[in-house]
Amino acid sequence: MDISIDDIIKAKATLQGISYKTALVHNPSLSDLSGNQVYVKMENLQRTGSFKLRGAYNKIAHLSEKQKQSGVIASSAGNHAQGVAVAAAIYGIKSTIVMPKHAPLSKVTATRRYGADVILYGEVYDEAYNEARRIQSETQATFIHPFDDPLVIAGQGTIALEILEDLPDVEVIVLPIGGGGLISGVALALKSLHPAVKIIGVQSKNNPSMQESIAHKQVMTINGIPSIADGIAVKTPGDLTFELVKRYVDEIVTVDEDEIASTMLLFLESAKVVAEGAGAAAAAAILHTLSYYKNRKMVAVLSGGNVDVNILARTIDKGLVKNGRKCFLTTVLRDRPGALAQLLHLIASRGANVLAVAHRRETLDIPLSYAKVELELETIDEAQVQALKKLLEENHYRVIR
Repeated sequence: MDISIDDIIKAKATLQGISYKTALVHNPSLSDLSGNQVYVKMENLQRTGSFKLRGAYNKIAHLSEKQKQSGVIASSAGNHAQGVAVAAAIYGIKSTIVMPKHAPLSKVTATRRYGADVILYGEVYDEAYNEARRIQSETQATFIHPFDDPLVIAGQGTIALEILEDLPDVEVIVLPIGGGGLISGVALALKSLHPAVKIIGVQSKNNPSMQESIAHKQVMTINGIPSIADGIAVKTPGDLTFELVKRYVDEIVTVDEDEIASTMLLFLESAKVVAEGAGAAAAAAILHTLSYYKNRKMVAVLSGGNVDVNILARTIDKGLVKNGRKCFLTTVLRDRPGALAQLLHLIASRGANVLAVAHRRETLDIPLSYAKVELELETIDEAQVQALKKLLEENHYRVIR
């Protein structure tokens, strides 16, 4: 089944009153740091907390009455699960979702709250997908693919129509890529209506399956490693999405874990916005990878904000370390009265705040009458971290960082 701009326009009508037209917000921090005019498409404020409702509802809305009676089944790392669950509930359809065992607890809980039966299976998304397909073959429920389906792609593509309504002179749009459903729909719509707009996809360096597929000119399976951008950790992109990305997407770049984490922190601090890892990927690329774009009107699609609180806390810590806002220093000093106080006084003299101290005498890698001191410090930036390290070394402390 082919997909065209007409399908996306029809999807917009189908979604009327179901999905929100999310805000397109100018972000001063991203703009100043990148040298562009950067706007953020706030799909984290979409119903269910991500863009996925658009595609899931558009697909379910087109099911026959017989298909609706048999129910629906899907596989998801979390956001598609919630979209399917809500769309199914609107139509009174039974929904079953297979999610990886280690899917964020917040996403599992939300999916159940929306009325779906949740089955936890497999270590990664692709294993959950295979199990969902097995169950589907037994139950004859309709499988709602998270990305490789024309109706799902058309639903996601409605984001492009909203962006053009709010910013008709947009020059560059940056989107995350997992399986490719979001970028396929958006790219098809934009290239149909405004061919000059650049479309850039972003993947985690830990899971660059679409980038590798495009580079090798065939769909590739990449056994990646865990990422805080779990929503785009897809081993194998779709056949349909691969063809659409190949045809319409101008470039695919990657970002690493530290870049994603620091961008999540930037959203929290500068915009008071919660972005999940996949949601922050596009903005991370604008900040860290796409430095050759200057003085452009750019849109970063913040695809979702469903992040587990514990993961968010660890991500904030990681972002603080990445930005030099927190550091860990280890040194060795004589084990005598006042030695630790002298060290801490030296650190305080440069304005660093001590968060935690571990004072160890019994480790085997230090001589008798000495102690190893491990410090967790709150700092201003990386320059202050380096100044502290230099100060300690000038005062004859051997610093291990």
